[in-house]
Amino acid sequence: MKIAAVLICMLFLLSATIFGQTTDLVKSDSIVYPVHKANIGRIAFMGKTVPMENFKQSDFLTSVELKEKTDLNIRVFLGNSLTNYLHLLSPELPAEELIKNGNYQFTFLVDNEKVYVENLNVGAGTADSKNQKNLFRVPLISSSNEDSWGRFLWNRFFANGGQEAFTTGEHLLKIEIRPYLKLTEVLTGSVIAQGELKIIVPEIKVDEKLVQIQTIKPLKDWQISTSKIDTGKIEELNRKIATQFYKEITSVVVLKEGKLLLEEYFNGATRKSLHDMRSVGKSFASTLLGIAIKDGYIKSEAQTLNEFYNLKSFQNYSSSKDSVTLKSLLTMSSTFDGSDMNSESLGNEEKMYPTKNWVDFTLNLPIDKTKVADKQWDYFTAGVVVLGDVINKSVPAGLEKYATKNLFQPLGITNYKWEFTPQRVANTAGGLRLRSLDFAKFGQLYKNEGAWNGQQILPEEWVAKSLSHQMKISEGEYYGYLFWNKTYTVNGVGYEVYYSSGNGGNRIFIFKDQPIVIVITATAYNKAYGHKQVEKIMQEYLIPAITKE
Repeated sequence: MKIAAVLICMLFLLSATIFGQTTDLVKSDSIVYPVHKANIGRIAFMGKTVPMENFKQSDFLTSVELKEKTDLNIRVFLGNSLTNYLHLLSPELPAEELIKNGNYQFTFLVDNEKVYVENLNVGAGTADSKNQKNLFRVPLISSSNEDSWGRFLWNRFFANGGQEAFTTGEHLLKIEIRPYLKLTEVLTGSVIAQGELKIIVPEIKVDEKLVQIQTIKPLKDWQISTSKIDTGKIEELNRKIATQFYKEITSVVVLKEGKLLLEEYFNGATRKSLHDMRSVGKSFASTLLGIAIKDGYIKSEAQTLNEFYNLKSFQNYSSSKDSVTLKSLLTMSSTFDGSDMNSESLGNEEKMYPTKNWVDFTLNLPIDKTKVADKQWDYFTAGVVVLGDVINKSVPAGLEKYATKNLFQPLGITNYKWEFTPQRVANTAGGLRLRSLDFAKFGQLYKNEGAWNGQQILPEEWVAKSLSHQMKISEGEYYGYLFWNKTYTVNGVGYEVYYSSGNGGNRIFIFKDQPIVIVITATAYNKAYGHKQVEKIMQEYLIPAITKE
C-alpha cells in the first residue's frame, strides 16, 4: 500500500509538471522570462553568475574544467514552487508543515552511476522562497567563497564519492532534483529538474621530490626508528597530497616504539610550524584536570559544579544543575541544554563565541529534561570551557602558567600558543597551537601511561580512565575523558585507537595494542572532506604501511 501511495503521488506530480494542472496550495511566482518558459524542468550550469534579466540559452555551460579557482553555479528552472510540489506528496498538510518537514532531494550521478543522494536539510532556504520561488541560483564552487548551502552540498558530494569519481580525464555529471517529505516515512517525488555537464579533470604534474619520503633530520628529543615501512604506500599517499586529491594536509608524523618513524610536511608547513588543531585542544583540558587532581588542587572528577560556582546566581537555575559533575563534562554527558550537533540548540558553540563571557553563557543555560545524566552523549564545547575555568580558578597562578610548569616544561615543549576566552583564560575548547612533533609528544605521553623520561607527569589511573569506553556514541564508536575511540579494520585485522580530534581533519591517534602514535594536521576547516579524507589516509595508507612487518 505504501509503495502504491508513493507511485500515485509521483504520477500526480509528473502530470502537474507536464500538463500544468492547478493543484497549488500557495501562489508561486509568475514565470516571466522566456528562457525560463523554454527550460522548465532543467538545470542550467554557469561559470560566473549571469543576472537573470541578461541570461540567455547560450549562457548554459556545457563543460567545465575543474581547477584550483573554479566558479560553478546552477540555475534551476521549475514549473512551480517547492511547497506546491510537496503538497502533491501530502495534500492534507498545510504549507507550514510541508516546509517544516520537506525540501529538495539532490542526486549526483557521474558517468551514469549514482554517486551521492542527499535530502537537503529543511533549514536550507527561507519559508518565503519555498512558498513562492520557481527559479533559483546557488553556487556549487565559488572562488570568492560565497556563503550558500549549495557549496556545502557540493563539498558533501565531493567527500562522499565525488572526488574518487572525478579521475583525470572527462566525465559526465548529472544532477537530478526531486521534492522529499519526511513524515513517518520519507516520501520522494519524481524529478522536477535535471541537468548535465561535462567535467574535465586536468592531469596535475607533480614534482617527484614531493612524492619521495622526506628524510628525517636528526634532533635531540627523538631517536629515529629503523622499523620498515611500505615506502610505496607512503609515496602513493604523498602523491595524492601533492596533487590535492587529499586537500590541505600540512603534516603527518608517525612514532613507533617511541621513536620517530615518519615525519612529512606539506603545503608550506615545516618542522617549526605551529598547527591549530582546533578541538584537539580539548584533550589537553582532560590532561590538565588529571594533573590538578594528582596535585590535590581539585579533589576528583566526581565533584559537582556547585562546589565551584554559586549556581543560584545564574539564569535558569534548577537543583539539577547542582549535581552536574566534572566527569559529565569530560564525557560530554551532562544534562545542560547544549549540543554542537544541533544548530538550533541553546548551548551550541556558535552561539557562545559572540558572547562576552563564555562561562556565564554556559552556566546560564537551562537543563534539558529529556537528558539522563551520564547516560546520553552529546558533543558540548561550552562544557569544556567551564572545565578550563574550574582548573584556572583552582590551580596556582591560573591554567596557562600551570600548564607551562606541569605539562609543557616536563615534555620539553617550549614553542606553543594558546587562544584565550574573553576573560583571558587559556581556551580549553580548542585552538592550542604546537609543532607536529610536540603534539606527537602529547600522544606518546598517553602511550607511556602518563610517564615521560622517568617522570610520572600524569597518573596511570587517569590515563586508563581517559582512554576507556566511558560513553557509547554509536556502534563501534566510544568516548573517554575528552578522547574518542574507534577500531580500524585493515586486511582483516582490527586496530583499536584512542584519538584527539579537531575541525579540519586534525587528529592524534594512540593505538591501544600497537606501539604506535600518529599525528595528522590539516587546515580543511569546516570542509565536509576534512575528517573523511583522514579516515581514508589511515585506512588505506598509514596503517597498512607502518604495520607491514
